[in-house]
Amino acid sequence: MSTRTSPAPLNKAPRTVPSGVAATAAGSKADARIPLRAHLRHTGALVRRNLLWIRQDPESMADAILFPVIFTLLFVYVFGGSIGQSLGGGQQQYVQYIVPGLLAMMGMNLAQGVGTGFNQDFNSGVMDRFRSLPIGRGSVLFAKISVELLRMLLATAILLVVGVLVGFDIENWPGLFAAVGLSAVFGSALMWVFLTLGVVMKNAQSVQAMGFLVLMPLQFGSSIFAPPGTMPDWLRTFTEYNPLSALADAARGLMTHGPVAHDLWVTLAWSVGITAVMAPVAIRTFRTKTA
Repeated sequence: MSTRTSPAPLNKAPRTVPSGVAATAAGSKADARIPLRAHLRHTGALVRRNLLWIRQDPESMADAILFPVIFTLLFVYVFGGSIGQSLGGGQQQYVQYIVPGLLAMMGMNLAQGVGTGFNQDFNSGVMDRFRSLPIGRGSVLFAKISVELLRMLLATAILLVVGVLVGFDIENWPGLFAAVGLSAVFGSALMWVFLTLGVVMKNAQSVQAMGFLVLMPLQFGSSIFAPPGTMPDWLRTFTEYNPLSALADAARGLMTHGPVAHDLWVTLAWSVGITAVMAPVAIRTFRTKTA
């Protein structure tokens, strides 16, 4: 009696999917399975983790504490007399001009720290730990931004205290809080840019170098430190379209009951535009790298 043996089934070669597409799809499906309440809980836990890390490493707060003190004293006492005269007054007049400008500058400088810290988390293996946990990828990014906003509010409070000590007169308290909120909105938009740099750059030094190349022209080619009236035409044109000029002028108007409508809407438009473009890029890039 003979037995027939069926031929072994042919092993079909598995379909290959590009790694970038597979990683993005895996990250998207993982996030889709996590409800909103869980996302919020994960974000809160990661915020607490970042705050505990700051408590263990208080030196990481040096920039938020020392930056407003050094820049306020430096510009008030070095440039206050000469620039204040061009404003129609003296050092006191320049104090009223520079403090709202430094408020506008605060969010941009601290936003750079998001990128460097994020990059260090990748290189230190922290992200490998997050990859193994059932958490939403977006929670890691939102936690980073939340902690940096808290650092920014601390730096803003120090700036205002130092400003009052050197003679800054707060003329409009509601406008002051509105200016702080506007600066936080614009700073959070910039954080998405630096989060993306933190993901794609190889090390923290590269993130700092790229941030320096972006920040310096925007800061000094603006109305933060000096009025643009004496600048050459080409630089004045750049200054007029610089979002930092709009933010600084809006902060001055809010704090002193001055004109604010145009600069306010320009700043909000820049903030919404940067967030709409860079937030999806940052989230997609992060999901791809951590999938």
